Amino acid sequence: MAHMIFINLPVADLPRSTRFYEALGFTNNPQFSDETAACMVLSDTIHVMLLTHAKWCGFTARPICPQGSSEVSLALSCDSRDAVNAFVDAGAANGGRADVNPPEDHGFMFQRTICDPDDHVWEPFWMDAAAAIGGSEIKEAAQ
Repeated sequence: MAHMIFINLPVADLPRSTRFYEALGFTNNPQFSDETAACMVLSDTIHVMLLTHAKWCGFTARPICPQGSSEVSLALSCDSRDAVNAFVDAGAANGGRADVNPPEDHGFMFQRTICDPDDHVWEPFWMDAAAAIGGSEIKEAAQ
């Protein structure tokens, strides 16, 4: 059985965040959604649970990170450079902030960033697997 990941994110405005993630290609699973949470499905193994602040606080006493801070960066593989750009462009057109970190182009790998309306950072990236296997570009980029 493949492992599944459920990324739980606190959101200030559930309908706005749901629209943002739908624009990125996620679909809402109404079976696990209500007025306090939306289960947004990207694939059979990747789900994002959008939780209102009140719902989030039912799971932890730890404070919600203020906007503008970084608690996590969610890297997501894409099929091409164009798919990376389309992901970021769709997010920016639907309430996100594009390129909060400068785009990175290492030849064999290309990535950009997009913040959702609650400042959660996504890093869509494309990597040429054949070049990555060779490793010389990776070693040079790391230095």
